Amino acid sequence: MQTLPQPTENGYYGKFGGAFIPELLRANVEELRRNYLAILNDQSFCREFDELLRDYVGRPTPLYEARRLSALLGFRVFLKREDLCHTGAHKINNAVGQILLAKRLGKTRIIAETGAGQHGVATATVCALAGLECVVYMGATDIERQAPNVGRMKLLGAKVVPVHSGSATLKDATNEAIRDWIAHAADTHYIIGSVVGPHPYPDLVARLQSVISREIRTQLKAQTGQALPDAVVACVGGGSNAAGAFYHFLDEPTVKLFAVEAAGEGIHTSRSAATTVLGSPGVIHGSYTLLMQDEYGQITEPHSISAGLDYPGIGPLHAALSANGRATFLAATDEEALQAASLLMHTEGIIPALETAHALAALHRLPLPAQATVVLNLSGRGDKDLSTYLTHLAQ
Repeated sequence: MQTLPQPTENGYYGKFGGAFIPELLRANVEELRRNYLAILNDQSFCREFDELLRDYVGRPTPLYEARRLSALLGFRVFLKREDLCHTGAHKINNAVGQILLAKRLGKTRIIAETGAGQHGVATATVCALAGLECVVYMGATDIERQAPNVGRMKLLGAKVVPVHSGSATLKDATNEAIRDWIAHAADTHYIIGSVVGPHPYPDLVARLQSVISREIRTQLKAQTGQALPDAVVACVGGGSNAAGAFYHFLDEPTVKLFAVEAAGEGIHTSRSAATTVLGSPGVIHGSYTLLMQDEYGQITEPHSISAGLDYPGIGPLHAALSANGRATFLAATDEEALQAASLLMHTEGIIPALETAHALAALHRLPLPAQATVVLNLSGRGDKDLSTYLTHLAQ
C-alpha cells in the first residue's frame, strides 16, 4: 500500500518545507536527519514503540459510530477516539516515538513547546517514563487558560517555563524552545509536537502519528466492510492530528480530506487563525510554509478560543495539500466550535477538546451525499477546556 508522498532529501513537499535554522543548530538537525529513518525502521524500535502504544497509550483507540449525530447530519459519522489515549489526546503517539528516538541518540534532556498543554503533558509523561529531565515552554496566556494541564505537567516532574513575549501563546513558546535548544545543543532533544519546524520534523511527526489512519482503515473495514471512507475530517493548527488521520489516505483519490482551521471571531476580523485564507508563503520556525504575516514579512498575531489552534502558520505538508488541492481547507469560528461541542455533548455524551470542536463545526457544511461515510479524528478530550465551556455554555 502506498502512503504519504515522501519529502525530498532536503525536506520539501513541493515548494514547502526545508530547514531554515541558525548555524548553531545545524549539527543537531543534521544528526536527526541522518538517523531518524534508520531508527524508525529498526526492528527493536518498532517492537518497543508498538508495545508502548498498545500497553501504555491504550491503542488501538476505538472507531465509534456516532449514530445520533449521524441521524441529524444525514450521513454516517465515525469518531476516531484519540481522546481515549493515555493523557487524553493524540499527542502521546508522537511523544512516545520521539522519546525512544532521543534515547537512541544519547540525549539526556528534553525540551518542548505547548499551546493547549496536551503536547506538554504528553512530553512530561514520557520523560517521567524514561527518567529524563523535561522543560516545557508555554505562553503565559495559555498557562492561564489551560491551568489543568499546567498542573499535570508539574505533577509529572516537568519544569514549565512561562513565556511573556509577543502574544504569549504557542508561537512565542516555540521561539523560546528554539533558543533553549541553541544553548543546550549537545545533550538536548527538542520534541516538537506538530508537523512543523525544520526537516526532518514534519516527516518524523507525520510518520509517528500515521498509526491513526492505519487503524482507521482496519477498523472501518471490520465494522462496515469498506476500508475507505468517503471523507476524513480533522482540525488543523500546526497539523499533527490531521497528518496522522490523512496519512494512509493521501494516495486514495476517492477519499476526500477536509482540514478545519480556526476562524476565531471571523476570518476578516483581524482576530483569526485561518492560515490558508489569510496567510502567504514565508519562513516560520525553520520551514518555508504558509503563515500569517504583514506586508513587511512580520508575523501577525493569530486568535482562537482554542489554544491548540492559536498558531500563525501550518506545517509544510498541509501547505502543500492546500496548494495542490488534495485537501479542502475550511474554517470554523469560536462560536461555531462552541455550539458544535455542545451538540456532541448532548447527542453522544462526549466532551471534546476545543480543537476537535472546530472539525465538528464543519460537518454540516461538507459537500457529501446522503449516507456517505465520514471519519472525524476526535483528537482530544475536553477536560482542559471545561472552564471555557462552563463560561460560554452553562445555563
